[in-house]
Amino acid sequence: MANPGIRVDRELCTGHGRCYAAAPEIFEPDDEGFAVVVGTADDDGGRAALSAAERNCPEHAVEVFTGERLEGEQQ
Repeated sequence: MANPGIRVDRELCTGHGRCYAAAPEIFEPDDEGFAVVVGTADDDGGRAALSAAERNCPEHAVEVFTGERLEGEQQ
């Protein structure tokens, strides 16, 4: 399985911290407590943690994609 692309929508993120609690190898808080992507989900354990982070974000700010660019993303 390919490594998924990961993005945190900064307009939606309110800093609950559920993503970096679920997947600390992928997400960390910035200086203001908002999530930033710092790693990848390149094995089954990482993909499971990423899935948990995506599901548990109450603001739906964690975006996971494979193969296609997100709308508005630069090439």
